[in-house]
Order: sequence, then structure tokens, then C-alpha cells
Amino acid sequence: MKKNLLRKLNFPTVKFKFKINDNKTYIFDEIRKKFIILTPEEWVRQNVLKFLINKNIPINHISIEKKIIINRLNKRFDLIVFDRNGSVLLLVECKSYNVKLEQKVFDQIVIYNKSIMAKYMMITNGLDHYYFEIDNTNKKYKFLNNFPLT
Repeated sequence: MKKNLLRKLNFPTVKFKFKINDNKTYIFDEIRKKFIILTPEEWVRQNVLKFLINKNIPINHISIEKKIIINRLNKRFDLIVFDRNGSVLLLVECKSYNVKLEQKVFDQIVIYNKSIMAKYMMITNGLDHYYFEIDNTNKKYKFLNNFPLT
């Protein structure tokens, strides 16, 4: 297994299932119920998924990598958390640990959220995490110091 893909991230340490096939490393995704090719971004996404599960968010309230249409273009969000009523509570944008969280990443999640309408958003590269709450009435975003769903 490629150890450089398994960089220590700023999440609690948890166990993952891996397999190697045709010289490629795969990680098991609990939501999709299958092994996914391990990339730096997938490593971050799977760590976020475990983080959410460890925050007692039910697996059936989490959706991962689904298609959305933005300006007639097919896009994919990373993770969404739904509340008990099926409304979107949290939209998460994951980037590789090699990607700096710059303005274009914030712009991307804001554009996605115009369609998704989440109450909260999270941006992470596994090392840095940003959480914010959406104030739809005043069309503003308020940065939060901690994960909002605790």
C-alpha cells in the first residue's frame, strides 16, 4: 500500500479497510458499500465520513458523491448530511491534502449550495477545516469555530 497516500490528517485516528488490486490501492466506503480507488482526495473524504459517523450522524443521513446540475453542467458534491426531515443540514467540500483552501474553493461550495440549500457548510483538505452557517435572510455566511452538528 502506498503510505504517502495515507498522510496523517487533522481528524481522529480510525480504522479503515483497504485492498490492493492490479497494483492499485482501494479503500472501503461505508456509504457506497464498495471499495473506491484511494486518491489523496478520497483519503480526505473517507476521513470526513468517519468523522461524521463518530459524531453520531446516522449513515442513512449521509450522501456521498452524487450528481447535481449547476448552470446546466453536471457536478458532484462530496458529502451531504440530511436532518430527520430530509432537509440538507450540511454540505461538505473535500479537497486533497495537497490543495490549499483558497477563495476558489469557497466560491465552489457557495455555488453548489445555491442548488443544495444546506444550513451549514464545511470545507476541508484534511489538514484545515472551515465551518460556516448560512444566513439566507441576509445572504451572509458566518464562520464558526467548531463543527456545527455536535
